Amino acid sequence: MSKRILVAAALLGAAACEPSTPAVIVQPEPGETRLSNIHQLTFGGENAESYWSADGKWITFQSSRDGRKCDQQFVMRADGSDVKRVSDGRGKTTCGWFLPGGDRLFFASSSAHGDACPAKPDPSKGYVWPLDPYDMYTVNRDGSDLKRLTNYDVYTAEGVLSPDGRTIVFTSLKDGDLDIYTMNADGTDVRRLTNTPGYDGGPWWSPDGTKIVYRANHPKDAAELEQYRSLLADGLIRPSRVELFVMDADGSNQRQVTDLGGANFGPSWSPDGTRIIFSSNFVAPRSGNFELYLVDASETMATADKLERVTTSPVFDGFAMFSPDGSKLMWASNRHAKVEGETNVFVADFRW
Repeated sequence: MSKRILVAAALLGAAACEPSTPAVIVQPEPGETRLSNIHQLTFGGENAESYWSADGKWITFQSSRDGRKCDQQFVMRADGSDVKRVSDGRGKTTCGWFLPGGDRLFFASSSAHGDACPAKPDPSKGYVWPLDPYDMYTVNRDGSDLKRLTNYDVYTAEGVLSPDGRTIVFTSLKDGDLDIYTMNADGTDVRRLTNTPGYDGGPWWSPDGTKIVYRANHPKDAAELEQYRSLLADGLIRPSRVELFVMDADGSNQRQVTDLGGANFGPSWSPDGTRIIFSSNFVAPRSGNFELYLVDASETMATADKLERVTTSPVFDGFAMFSPDGSKLMWASNRHAKVEGETNVFVADFRW
């Protein structure tokens, strides 16, 4: 067997067990009055986009731990134990989510386009995100039976499963613009929900499945649209200004929720569906200091006076999700980093 085949066989094997450090308790920052009993679940590397299974027993997250140059998909128990890699080690992954029952999940991967990590953007372009050629895959929680779900060969990611377990909402470049779509959990019956030129992404179902919150940036004039499309042609997007929107589950009644400036992203819902929690750097739009905020889901063009600040650390806090029973908040943060740029997963009791 050639060296190449041996390497491929190792990569494509069952889930790789990863060393895990027991969760530790850390103190909230001054002013974080809604947070208590904070536990740090991961240690080292970049760990983010952590999301619970429906029963609250498991968490999936993406990580570039242990010297990896780009993210792979992992699962762990809700206390941070039993960390396992479920992606096959090739390419780059993002945006995992558990299917009903918690024994299987889906995530996006670039592995169909090579074993290596995709190239990073040209630094001369400034602060941009790469639109890597992801498609979505499903896999058992132990890393076995990896199957491809979509076949668009362009950026297709940011998937979230509906509360009834039947429908995935996601973002894709498949029709030439960054738009939001839904499909059945088996990949059938794909429907486009957004059509305004510009970026629409980060969709998340309301707890009752009737609405979707998302982030968007729609160019306001011809010059902005040309700049957006020029970057898009190079497989890039500049996410420095995005606001939150809400629409009905069929794409109707689209409404802008925030009008803050800066980058407002990673929205999800409070357990009762009345509020949205999200991350923003609107206070200092050129900084990396993102904080978590709550806003009433019924707001239109909400400004800073309509927000409640949840985190107060001087570093990044984002990708927030409430536990299925609503008692805990999980998010990713640079707080307590041992080296610059380290991001870890935290979970706290949440005071309502």
